[in-house]
Amino acid sequence: MTLTTSHRPPLVEEITAKLRELIHSGEWPLQQRIPAEPELMAMLGVSRGTLREAVKALAHGGMLDVRRGDGTYVRATSEIAGAAQRMYRDHSQVHILEVRVGLDTQAARLAARHATAGDVDAMRGLLETRRDAWLAGDYAGWARADWDFHVCVAQASGNPLLHELYASFGEVFHADLLRQQRRGGFNGLPHEGHDELVDAIAAHDETAAVDSVHRNLNSCAEWIQQ
Repeated sequence: MTLTTSHRPPLVEEITAKLRELIHSGEWPLQQRIPAEPELMAMLGVSRGTLREAVKALAHGGMLDVRRGDGTYVRATSEIAGAAQRMYRDHSQVHILEVRVGLDTQAARLAARHATAGDVDAMRGLLETRRDAWLAGDYAGWARADWDFHVCVAQASGNPLLHELYASFGEVFHADLLRQQRRGGFNGLPHEGHDELVDAIAAHDETAAVDSVHRNLNSCAEWIQQ
């Protein structure tokens, strides 16, 4: 008699992968509560114990936030983003900005090389949304559009790993923007690293794109240190 071995992954790993995909695909949005245990057990056809082990694995990876008595919420779209958010809380704004210099400049350089006309249109649309929100006093909307713009540049780089690493800054960047906005004299619509950057990307001018990013981040560094 010949014995065969199954290559199917353990059930907990299989369910963890299914939950991860629901998060990564956006079906379960960031900061939103996921369905309750009974609904998930029925949907996935698993026991409470298996489901809890899968949720625990994703919570440990930083993708889910289990809040006792309230439910489980989506914290990050990947383990990379979840781990990054935990690390950022242990570092200063200056340290985070110094890391952004590397990511922003490379994203700008590659976007100038690879961005399509559709990418450029999307960037300009986000800057228009950003401007309208700022002028209307909708600072949460302004911060969100500003961040979405930077993520759009990273995505246009054509490097999915760089995009994922950059996107992991989202929660920290958004909070910092709103904190800076509350300080008197803050300019919420700088051209450096935004309008200038899009023009450079549209012209496929890598040097101009990087220079624009440096001007913007140098200005940010000066503002943080005031």
